[in-house]
Amino acid sequence: MYGKGLRALSIATVAAMALALSLVFFYAPLDAEQGFLQKIFYLHVPLAIVALCGFVLGALLAIAHLRTRDPRWDMRSYVAIHMSLIFGVGALITGSIWAKGSWGHWWVWSEPTLVSFLIVFLLYATYQPLRFAIEDPERQARYASVFAITAGAFVPLNFMAVRLASAYVHPRVLGSTSNLPGPMALTFLVSLAAMALLYATLCKFELTAKHTRAQLRALRRRLLGEIPDAQARRTRSAAPTLQPGATVGTQAASRTAL
Repeated sequence: MYGKGLRALSIATVAAMALALSLVFFYAPLDAEQGFLQKIFYLHVPLAIVALCGFVLGALLAIAHLRTRDPRWDMRSYVAIHMSLIFGVGALITGSIWAKGSWGHWWVWSEPTLVSFLIVFLLYATYQPLRFAIEDPERQARYASVFAITAGAFVPLNFMAVRLASAYVHPRVLGSTSNLPGPMALTFLVSLAAMALLYATLCKFELTAKHTRAQLRALRRRLLGEIPDAQARRTRSAAPTLQPGATVGTQAASRTAL
C-alpha cells in the first residue's frame, strides 16, 4: 500500500540532493565574512524548517485519526513526528557547528531562535516515551494524537519568536528582510526542496517497512494457528473407528482371526 511510487520518489530525491550539493559547492558564492563555513547554512536551515513542518504535519494527521479512528492515520502521525525528531537532531548538530565557527560558542542561550527550537524539540522528545508507556493500542493511539495536536500548537511559536524578537543574532532567512543574493537564494530553495523530498521519502520507507512487518506478523499468527488445527485433523483421521454395535476388543479379535 505504502510502497506505491516509492521508487520514483527515491530517484527524484537523489536527483534533487545531487543538484542541491552541486549548487552549494560549485554555484553559490562564498560569504564575505564567514567564507566556506557559511555553506552549512544550506543544510542547517532546511533541516530545521522541514523538522518544524513535520511536527505540524504530525498534528494534522493526529486530527484525522481522532476524527476517523482509523489506525492508519495514527501510524502516519507517528512516522511524521519520528522523522521530524531525526531531522531536528540534525538541525541542532549542524547549528552548533555553525555557531562554534561563527560566534565562537557551541550554544548561545540569549538567542531566541535556538532556545525556542530546543524547547520544541525537547517537547516532542517526550512523545515516544509517553506513547509506548501505554499498552492498550487504542488508548495509546488516542493519547498520542492528543499530545501531537497539543504540541503542534507550540510549533508556530518558534517562528513567531524570531519575527517578534527585538534583539537577535540569528540570521533571518525567509521574508522581506532576507538579504540573500540571487545565487544564494536559488541554492537555498533547491536545498529546501531536496530536504523536503528526503523527508517524504524516508517517511514512505518507514511506513512501507512497518506495514510489511504488520503483514508478516499477521501471516505468522495465521500459520501458527493453522498448524495445531492440521495436527488435530491428522490425529482424528489416524484414530480407529468403531463399527456400530462393536467394541474395540471385538474388532481387534476379528482382525487377528483374519
